[in-house]
Amino acid sequence: MLKKKEYEEIKKACIEDSEEAVVFGEGNLDAKIVLVGEAPGSKEIELKRPFVGQAGKNLDEFLEVVELNREEIYITNVVKIRPYRINEKTGRKVNRPPNKKEIENYSKYLLEELNIIRPKLIVTLGNVPLKTLTDRKEIKVSEVHGNVINIEDKMIFPLYHPAAVIYNRKLKSVYLEDLIKLREYICSNIRKK
Repeated sequence: MLKKKEYEEIKKACIEDSEEAVVFGEGNLDAKIVLVGEAPGSKEIELKRPFVGQAGKNLDEFLEVVELNREEIYITNVVKIRPYRINEKTGRKVNRPPNKKEIENYSKYLLEELNIIRPKLIVTLGNVPLKTLTDRKEIKVSEVHGNVINIEDKMIFPLYHPAAVIYNRKLKSVYLEDLIKLREYICSNIRKK
């Protein structure tokens, strides 16, 4: 009960701290595995849930390969609001990578989420969560993907963001190999305990 209370307090503080609509994490507060993305997109803002729409389809494929279901994990993002710019031609909002200020503003909430959940494994999806959680600005997912990194007793498994596979089809086979490594790691180190 205390865990849920602490969680709700952090969520409330994040919402009150934000001028934009917030998509906070969701899932099992006792999860052994937490997935961390970059930031919500338009569909996530609309439905107020992380990883829905196209990102959700990618996540479903990811979970199927890794043999997990959404109910047993926790899913969140570094930044809790949608980073966007206005397209000059259409006048519509389009996604952009989060800036340094947005990452600094919201990473404290991510760290608090992780302190409450205390997962055995954190799967980072892309460079933003990897750099945020390792606190190493020079680290790149292209150099460490598919390998477990131990940072201050946090086990981190870096992956390319599932959306990167959409934009770069050459990553598909590498991404699938990494998912198989992740599945093996989970079977050997998390499920057996």
